[in-house]
Amino acid sequence: MRLTQFSDYALRVLMYAAEHPERLVTITELADFHRISRSHLTKVVVHLAGNGYLQSVRGRTGGLRLAREAVSIRIGEVLRGTEEDFRLVECFDRRTDACVLTPHCQLARGLRAALDAFFQALDSMTLADLASGGDAQNATQTVALPMPKRRARRTVPVA
Repeated sequence: MRLTQFSDYALRVLMYAAEHPERLVTITELADFHRISRSHLTKVVVHLAGNGYLQSVRGRTGGLRLAREAVSIRIGEVLRGTEEDFRLVECFDRRTDACVLTPHCQLARGLRAALDAFFQALDSMTLADLASGGDAQNATQTVALPMPKRRARRTVPVA
């Protein structure tokens, strides 16, 4: 399963806001920090504000902040609101299921159990668990992965 870019950006916005509870953050600041276009982030922010995760303050000195305590925002809850489709296979949607194996399929049962475990794990995590305690620079360094090493180019000797 792969999360959409929208969900990824939503979690990044929420984590950044949680890491800066003492002040308002702007979309421009978020876009610059995460290297994401402002227009993409604006859509994400509108969605998060509309669902009660962010509070928007208008005006020249405005910005965004969490509308709820970070400890009360469950990651599974956020993803259920940002993802549209959790049908891992055709038979997860009874309206379009044409698979003849559905009544006896163990794969579907296993995938449902995996999806349930996925959300159980995410429901146990809060935004506070993901925030770095106010040090955004430290947070990005914590999750930064090393670049893969480049392989030496193979050269074929010219005869």
